[in-house]
Amino acid sequence: METSSQPPVLTFEGKRYDLQSLPDDVKELVRGMQVADAQLRMHEDTLKVLAVGRQSMAMQLNEKLKTIAPLP
Repeated sequence: METSSQPPVLTFEGKRYDLQSLPDDVKELVRGMQVADAQLRMHEDTLKVLAVGRQSMAMQLNEKLKTIAPLP
């Protein structure tokens, strides 16, 4: 099976670069940004899960407080 693979390209601020020909320190920065992006996505997902959990707890609290008289 033959696959036609294109060389990896970095697109940054509207410009394209041959990723393989970039200096090692630049490649390291690109890898660091990829890791940071992945971590941001993971934490954004965690925040969404926490928000849904908090909303569920607020609904449960609201239901339970219906049977309790509030302070005047």
